Amino acid sequence: MDLTLPLDHAAIERVLPHRYPFLLVDRIIEFEVDKRIVGIKNVSFNDPYLSHAAAGGAPALPPTILTEGIAQVGAIMILAKPENRQRVPLLTGIQRVRYRRAARSGDVVVFEAVVVRLRRRMGVFKGFARVDNKIVVEGTMTFAFAAAEATGSTLEGADPSEGF
Repeated sequence: MDLTLPLDHAAIERVLPHRYPFLLVDRIIEFEVDKRIVGIKNVSFNDPYLSHAAAGGAPALPPTILTEGIAQVGAIMILAKPENRQRVPLLTGIQRVRYRRAARSGDVVVFEAVVVRLRRRMGVFKGFARVDNKIVVEGTMTFAFAAAEATGSTLEGADPSEGF
């Protein structure tokens, strides 16, 4: 798999099984193997998960969607390694997640995941979501690996038209 930066939407779809509307990463702009990754999401007024009940009345991304975006960036970092392609990283915990401010339509959200610990069967990373260089969400996420066949998912050669 070609990991020439920036990774565009098509390259991200070759790594993650997620598809629209659940694929929350538009581009990967920085990547250091087993260390850190940075991706972006352009927030559009047409995003189906925008909450119109946000404080101040302007539509905003729910904090859970921002947290999922951080997890997806972390999964791209893990699944980019050839030895992990037949494995599925399962989110097993989130700790110390803090929501600081809203991400609204028109914002560019920058997701960053930094490895804290990476072992053969599990890992921990610290994640951040920023808008205009200000943290909107931060927290620590733990994941464990499962074999792709154990989850009923295949990551290589998957046909998105068959659904996930």
